[in-house]
Amino acid sequence: MDFTISTAPQVYDWLRDVILRCELPPGARLSEIEIGKRIGVSRQPVREAFIRLASDGLAEIRPQRGTYISAISVSAVLSARLIREAVESDLVRMIAADADAALIARLDHELDRQREAVARGDTDGFVRLDDDFHYAIAQAAGQETVWGVLEGLKSQMNRLRYITVRAFDAQKLIDQHAAIVEGLRARDPGRAEQAMRLHLREVLNDLPELSRSHPEFFKP
Repeated sequence: MDFTISTAPQVYDWLRDVILRCELPPGARLSEIEIGKRIGVSRQPVREAFIRLASDGLAEIRPQRGTYISAISVSAVLSARLIREAVESDLVRMIAADADAALIARLDHELDRQREAVARGDTDGFVRLDDDFHYAIAQAAGQETVWGVLEGLKSQMNRLRYITVRAFDAQKLIDQHAAIVEGLRARDPGRAEQAMRLHLREVLNDLPELSRSHPEFFKP
């Protein structure tokens, strides 16, 4: 990343990606000085980035002690999942009856790219493509603004996705995406909506097992 012209948003984006990819574990201390040296910026934009991360629930600022990466909030994950299901199931229902060939072709292409990412073991790529798939549906519904709101709500859910893709067979997620596409291909609003709901409820199956296998990553 180019930090020649340094801004707090750039530092925030970089640190957020590091945390979302679980490159540093919960409880790890974030040092303004060390991060500033690593990416060649002053302490001020790093400090501002820490404040934004804390507001996202990704970091915890402890006065006189420092800033630490937060554990994944189970309650925040469940809240974000509930909102996503309510919104995205409605979006896919909105477009199903009039789903055109261009949209289906785009989603089929996204599925192919997801399969390729899994085949080469590209976790980061798969998670980005997962977002692309869901964004394509929001865009088809003319609701890019709604997608932007969802993005701001699902930081904790995004961290969980990286752990999930590494711990479980991502093919299951691709199959669920394919079921959504088939509902759209059939122009069946009920079928497409149900497929989306089942997909976004998968986290309810995965979360208990992940909490047991990675207890250090979670808090209530």
